[in-house]
Amino acid sequence: MEQLVIRDADVVDGSGEPSYRADVVIDGGRIVSIVKEAAAAGCQRPKAMRELDAEGLVLSPGFIDMHAHSDLALLRDPDHSAKAAQGVTLEVLGQDGLSYAPVDDPTLEEVRRAITGWNGYGDDIDFDWRSVGEYLDRLDRGIAVNAAYLVPQGTVRALVVGWEDREATPGELDRMRRLVAEGMEQGAVGMSSGLTYTPGMYAKDAELTELCRVVAEYGGYYCPHHRSYGAGALAAYGEMVALTREAGCPLHLAHATMNFGVNEGRAPELLALLDDALAAGADISLDTYPYTPGCTTLAALLPGWASEGGPEAVLGRLADPATAERIRHDLEVAGSDGCHGVPVEWDTVEISGVSDPALGEYVGRTVLESARLRDEAPWTTARRLLVEDRLGATILQHVGHEENVRAIMRHRAHTGGSDGILQGAKPHPRAYGTFPHYLGRYVRESGVLSLEECVAHLTSRPAARLRLPDRGLVREGHRADLVLFDPETVAAGSTFEQPRALPVGIPYVLVDGRFVIEDGRRTDVLAGRAVRRTPV
Repeated sequence: MEQLVIRDADVVDGSGEPSYRADVVIDGGRIVSIVKEAAAAGCQRPKAMRELDAEGLVLSPGFIDMHAHSDLALLRDPDHSAKAAQGVTLEVLGQDGLSYAPVDDPTLEEVRRAITGWNGYGDDIDFDWRSVGEYLDRLDRGIAVNAAYLVPQGTVRALVVGWEDREATPGELDRMRRLVAEGMEQGAVGMSSGLTYTPGMYAKDAELTELCRVVAEYGGYYCPHHRSYGAGALAAYGEMVALTREAGCPLHLAHATMNFGVNEGRAPELLALLDDALAAGADISLDTYPYTPGCTTLAALLPGWASEGGPEAVLGRLADPATAERIRHDLEVAGSDGCHGVPVEWDTVEISGVSDPALGEYVGRTVLESARLRDEAPWTTARRLLVEDRLGATILQHVGHEENVRAIMRHRAHTGGSDGILQGAKPHPRAYGTFPHYLGRYVRESGVLSLEECVAHLTSRPAARLRLPDRGLVREGHRADLVLFDPETVAAGSTFEQPRALPVGIPYVLVDGRFVIEDGRRTDVLAGRAVRRTPV
């Protein structure tokens, strides 16, 4: 690996402190020297085998995506420009309580089908792992960017209890504890839950608390997609704060939004709740994406009772007219738990992708629009699509509020997370644009955050949550995971109309001191590896 000096960069080092001009020397995958302009004035400037003129560019630590759904994408797509081109050098996988380890053969098949809308079914993947450690070893063969992993509580529950809505027996709880402990011992950084997704949603607080105690013993954190982002949002946030305080476990709130009409303008209430908990000694962080629409699967909106038993059971209920009518009532009248306790508004539910290409006509239209074209009720359209695409359809849900997004991103516990689903013909633009969108829209254009504040949110804060002592800052001895961007032009290229357009203004990205983006183009470098939990 050749030595590199980056000359005359404006260093925004991730600490939140003002920028400074410097030459930065990289060797052996680490930053070995930082020579500030003032110090260099009267001495010889550093030399290296290769020099890069960074005049006009900001040099910062690589961005850490605290909420990524690249669990299979990193394996199937070595290019992975969706993240590399944004300046992301580390992603946290295993989100929302559902991923591909730890599993046995039957559970792996069930999980693959349950989250086809997130990651695809994986026909192109050799699933040659079953444990967390084996999955991390698979990543170590070489990936575009680094990746950390959360033990997915829903997958653990599926493996031990199944997909039924019932309490775990004492023996089953003991086995789940052991599986979480094994995942942490093998390198996971914490545990995730998806408490509006089956089967994770069937776990009571007492069960989650016991699993969080295990996570805390290993120095990890709990990352819940909690029980409501709608009608019961504040209560759901409070539930997670209380649960982790009892367990003595750090808390990281996934995609910490306040959505739907019932929560318009209510971000200050959430932030007051978090501030009170922080003042009382709680260890809390959160992540958000800088957009108002959410993204999930169409099947995720279904009530929890309708999803019990796994994908085949769901399809069976949808095929039965009486049961399907009961589902419709919960969705449209009562407000299903899958839709966060809010009656669904079909004009806000846009189909973003389908597993079966023959159903492509639905993509880019709301359920209401497609229903009107067919002169039928929206539920009839949604039900048909669920059945014909075998629960694989993904959606954009246009239910967010800009004032809430801005208020939450200012908070001292905030970090950045894309929640980027890369599947579908029309994915959410956050998958390709979250980090440059922060820098372009919310720093340069709107001034919601200063450049130094924003970079800290995207680098050192997540590194601290992950307990990574040599990442997240531009410091001598730290790993050379770095990004160079033009603060005057950096912006997301992705839009809702062209969601896979790459960013502009990010000409260089380094992972382990090697260029994965050079002159704005993806190289063939696969310098990423699994980032395992630092032992306590």
